[in-house]
Amino acid sequence: MDALAARLAPLADAFARVWAITDKEFKQLRRDRITFGMVVGMPLMQVLLFGYAINMDVRHLRAGVVDQSHTQLATEWVQDLEATQVVDVTYHVGSVPELDALLRRGQIVVGIVIPEDFAARVAERGNGGTRAVAQLLVDGSDPTVEGVARQLSLTPLPGQSAREAAVAVRTYYNPERRSPVNIVPALIGVILTMTMVMFTAMAIVRERERGNLEYLITTPVGSGELMFGKILPYVLIGLIQTTIVMLIAVTVFAVPMVGSYLDLYIASLVYITASLGLGLLISTAAQTQFEAMQLTIFTFLPSILLSGFMFPFDGMPVAAQWIAQLLPLTHFVQLVRGIVLRGATVMEMLPQMGALALFFAITIVAATKRFHKRLD
Repeated sequence: MDALAARLAPLADAFARVWAITDKEFKQLRRDRITFGMVVGMPLMQVLLFGYAINMDVRHLRAGVVDQSHTQLATEWVQDLEATQVVDVTYHVGSVPELDALLRRGQIVVGIVIPEDFAARVAERGNGGTRAVAQLLVDGSDPTVEGVARQLSLTPLPGQSAREAAVAVRTYYNPERRSPVNIVPALIGVILTMTMVMFTAMAIVRERERGNLEYLITTPVGSGELMFGKILPYVLIGLIQTTIVMLIAVTVFAVPMVGSYLDLYIASLVYITASLGLGLLISTAAQTQFEAMQLTIFTFLPSILLSGFMFPFDGMPVAAQWIAQLLPLTHFVQLVRGIVLRGATVMEMLPQMGALALFFAITIVAATKRFHKRLD
């Protein structure tokens, strides 16, 4: 027994040392609120996002209607279209140009044009005619949405059964249904989110860890001045990244640049400042660069999944859409696709521009108030 005990003694000592380190790590994790929150929050967020918010069965597409026939038959047919739950009619306008403007601004993704002789065309179809009774105008910048919208062409006409497509479909902005046309412009926002937020999230933390914050304390620089001084270099970096992505998009992937480059750079500039504001706010909450990285990832994941970059925005539940409206990437994806693919101007997309400007104002004020010119 004594010999066995002598052999086990080194193992017991080793186990005791390992357990001491393990116990220390558990205590450190328990005190590190950000890491502990990531342990619980990251899987919880991913399960909720993928299980609830992400929905490839796209429904309730925003639609506008031009009813030039003004008949009960047309009203019933529009109601039948809504009953499919593929579209929700949110606008009734008086002309096709108004419908085109709604599509260009991104306020709708499907336009329904009902001609004056709608009733006569329906009767003609009932007698074996093949002429289309109406027209669908579809925002094809997202191929998934375009494919779902085409299902409406098979909706039975009032009093008839579905035999073949009765509605002519006209695809705007991406008639070839090429995925790079939809994905590559929005990559500007994704890349800017990763780089701008991450760079600035570590800005204040890096100064603290390197001891440079002591030198800043002795200077007459105010908190607001320090914040703006930190973000200005990254504004130029962000514009350079925008240029690189657009150069590749146009030359390699043949993405059409329908809008103005000036509008694109104005929108990008506003989004860059919004992302930098978020990064600075994170830097005031984190104590180490590792914590700053964790918080950046925590905000990056929902931005990617809920912004409409990967999954159609209209396919998300209403609650997820409300959350997405709080994320700057959601508004920039709408902006960049509107400008690049649909030829919209920043003046036509003022709600998105205003949301980004408001986000920057809130984050920069909060970051300035949280930052104190002292070593705490």
